[in-house]
Amino acid sequence: MSRRSKILPGALISSALLVATLGITGVAATGAPASPAATTRTGHVMAVSTASSPEDPDGDGYIPANPPVTTTPSTATPPHRYFHEFQANCSVTRTRPDDPIVYPQQPGKSHDHTFMGNTTTYASSTTASLSAGGTACKAPGDLSAYWMPTLYNGDKAILPVGPQVIYYKTGVTDYTSVRPFPKGLRFVVGSPMQSADQFRNHRGFVEGWECGDSFFNTEFPASCPNRPDVQLNIRFQAPSCWDGKYLDTPDHQSHMAYPVVKPGTNDNMCPADHPVALPMIEFKMAWPVNGDMSQVRLSSGPGHSFHYDFFNAWDAPTLKAMVDHCIVGGLQCDARGYDETHPEAGAALNADYRLP
Repeated sequence: MSRRSKILPGALISSALLVATLGITGVAATGAPASPAATTRTGHVMAVSTASSPEDPDGDGYIPANPPVTTTPSTATPPHRYFHEFQANCSVTRTRPDDPIVYPQQPGKSHDHTFMGNTTTYASSTTASLSAGGTACKAPGDLSAYWMPTLYNGDKAILPVGPQVIYYKTGVTDYTSVRPFPKGLRFVVGSPMQSADQFRNHRGFVEGWECGDSFFNTEFPASCPNRPDVQLNIRFQAPSCWDGKYLDTPDHQSHMAYPVVKPGTNDNMCPADHPVALPMIEFKMAWPVNGDMSQVRLSSGPGHSFHYDFFNAWDAPTLKAMVDHCIVGGLQCDARGYDETHPEAGAALNADYRLP
């Protein structure tokens, strides 16, 4: 069976709907160029890539892993550790209407995004170009690209200030089975076209939109305390189980899955069709906006349209050192792999956030 014959079932959506919902520029509502297909996965609709790129020459949306990973989900229950995580602290680098995952090689096609981490991310970014770029993350080895819809207050873009917290955690009970992301893995978490109910019930939903004492909001709060210490926040978790076969798929989600509960227990494990346990990314974003929130919106629409993208370009030895020391090692690490409650464990990286 060819890769193209395995494209997920879906229906065409009109260019007018894409313009209205995704904020696409440069696409006529009358139909040219042809609108991308949309596929549905667990109730979330995502535009399907239709353009070829250096990593996907035939443009079918499938980017095979080389080599693929074959394994079975771990059902082990290691000794309990309350933490198994580290932080990637990355600052904003730019905003632009690009999306190298959903619309590769198509500058200006997307709604506006706020990019963090890699300093070179744009519509035509590839694994190779990101790996040759710079970074606004504390660890120079983290050349990954992270992005999300730009937040506006009226017509003014509001950008997160300083390094944002991006957690790398375990999503499965057997934290010792977690392995580093393969180079070039990319995916989208959530969808700009999800409904408010889908957003609220998404597996990645942690606390919703919050500010002051208001939290678990599906939409932006009507107002937030007008104090210097109050910001708009959100936490949202990504799937952490990989199929081991593809670095990307047409809907940018189907190669990833959330853990499932092991029968008869409260333990989490990867499902059989996505057996590879990877770090669970959690965005913990903060925007410097408060007071009257009535004009706050995302470039993708209302608050429930929040989603984000991840494109892995970590230096492989650096990422492995962080995963092995902090996640597999059962520690709560900062961006250099140091757990201040367990100083005897040392750090994965040196004072310059590089491998020793």
